[in-house]
Amino acid sequence: MRFDLITIFPEFFVGPLDHGIVRRAKEAGIVQIHVQDLREFTKDRHRTVDDRPFGGGEGMVLKPEPLFEAVEKLLGHSVGDSENPVAPQAGTAVLLMSAAGRLFTQETARRYAKFERLIVICGRYEGVDERVAEHLATEEICVGDYVLSGGELPAAIVVDAVTRLLPGAVGNEASTQNESFSVASGEWRVPGGERCRMLLDYPHYTRPAEYRGWEVPEVLVGGNHAEVAKWRRAKAMEKTGRNRPDLREEVGN
Repeated sequence: MRFDLITIFPEFFVGPLDHGIVRRAKEAGIVQIHVQDLREFTKDRHRTVDDRPFGGGEGMVLKPEPLFEAVEKLLGHSVGDSENPVAPQAGTAVLLMSAAGRLFTQETARRYAKFERLIVICGRYEGVDERVAEHLATEEICVGDYVLSGGELPAAIVVDAVTRLLPGAVGNEASTQNESFSVASGEWRVPGGERCRMLLDYPHYTRPAEYRGWEVPEVLVGGNHAEVAKWRRAKAMEKTGRNRPDLREEVGN
């Protein structure tokens, strides 16, 4: 898979994507990551990428011209205009990282892992000209219900979350199937009709078996795999209810 990251701070990505699974995936040729400096597509000597919004308001907004031209260079073709729009090639998505976008979830990451190429636009300032969201990006994505200074951190999150789902990126690929946010709702119910749309991961313990008076649960060292699975399911449900009650829902009998 290829990632193209469009940003006004290309140096931002020197560190975050040079460690762990992403680094190994790059070295193995599983992913290619290219960083595109948006300012290369400006026309003035100040390399201006933003402007004041029509109608007034605080802050500056990223202009459409450099963003359209940057994406078109990466695609190798025009995206057209209002009369003749041209969609990206099959297997390619153009993502706009924006606080106003749809929430990025594990299911979103799994869907993106099926693409061949993701072009990621890192928003900045007070936002991006809406024509970018409507006519250039194929999706507008948010990583959480909070506001960041720009789209670079969210872009790195998307790269990491998607990369680890690609074949060969993680040593034990089963580990990506049995972790938080990876279980469908219909499989997990508790007495009384409550179920989880998704589950957080179950608790993990390692050596020593006793630490400062806290012992590893006996079921985990007893060797009964069926009981371990039952315990993990119950604890995952318990943790989900405690830390993410929004993932639980009531259903009728």
